[in-house]
Amino acid sequence: MAVIRIDHPDDPRIAGFRDIRERDLTGRQGLFVAEGEVVLNVLTSPQSLCRPVALLLDQKRVEGLAGVIARLDPDTPVHVADQPILDAIAGFHLHRGILALGRKPGPATLEALLAPLGPDAVVVVACGIGNHDNMGGLFRNAAAFGAAAMLLDQTCCDPFYRKAIRVSVGAVLRTPMVVGLEALEMIDGLQQTGFTVIALTPGAETPLERMPRGGRVALILGPEGPGLSPDVIARCRPVGIPMSGGFDSLNVSVASGIALHHFTRQG
Repeated sequence: MAVIRIDHPDDPRIAGFRDIRERDLTGRQGLFVAEGEVVLNVLTSPQSLCRPVALLLDQKRVEGLAGVIARLDPDTPVHVADQPILDAIAGFHLHRGILALGRKPGPATLEALLAPLGPDAVVVVACGIGNHDNMGGLFRNAAAFGAAAMLLDQTCCDPFYRKAIRVSVGAVLRTPMVVGLEALEMIDGLQQTGFTVIALTPGAETPLERMPRGGRVALILGPEGPGLSPDVIARCRPVGIPMSGGFDSLNVSVASGIALHHFTRQG
């Protein structure tokens, strides 16, 4: 595939990559920026639910990425530039030298996502997760433990924010999800389709190790500090992770990993 040489940061052909940090905050109308080789490998893999739109690479990285570039559709532009030009385009030092512009998957409904899931499916539900590191961690754990989907309520941050994608090591790009849901309506929908809906909360009387495995399970996690709202907890089965030394909470990503290990391991 022929590459397109970029010699000036104002070249209109790379407009989608310009001033990345500022545009991370304002959105890209259905597009996102992915950064680094690991994420690019996921984006171009058969498992990806997203489509690469364009690449912008350090000239020195092109040869090493030949296999990845070969997986692109022939009409996907691959732009290359020297490091100073890349930095001027991005608005910061791009030490990885790899950017991709991708298109988000089309919107999905809760009903359509849940209907084909199996009898022992586990899904992860995020309510009020506003930290992009935590969001990326949730997606990474969901992928690592084989969760069938991620469900995000309307108060969550955008999982396609560049940092969230990077922290997830690309899991955001391959995990089925529904975003923008109203929390209580989502819980009702899960329960109507046979899910046991579990609210992970430090104040729960039932410890995680006493929960049986098997059947459809939805794990609901809230933000560190305030946690899940009383209304959400009241509609679910409250479950806690016992801790020592006076601690009463874990990082939400850590909590999700512990709970997912419990509900997805066999035997």
